[in-house]
Amino acid sequence: MPDYLMYQQDNFVVLETNQPEQFLTAAELLEKLQKVLQGINLQDLPPELQNIDSVQDKAQYLIDTSCELDIGAGQYLQWYAVRLEK
Repeated sequence: MPDYLMYQQDNFVVLETNQPEQFLTAAELLEKLQKVLQGINLQDLPPELQNIDSVQDKAQYLIDTSCELDIGAGQYLQWYAVRLEK
């Protein structure tokens, strides 16, 4: 039986172009992704996101299903779930 802690996503390390790595909570990552998504044209989003209405739902979908978002040529935004406790 799998340990539920393996599927817990409370904290993330976020990697961005020209930025030091950041450790964010799930709520902070959700907020960050919402801000980034608001600045991207709908046509530039992956097809699976274009069919989702709310920005919050798009951001949550990304957290649940992906670990990166294409934000433009030569730029990157990636996030990975991490466990910060021993």
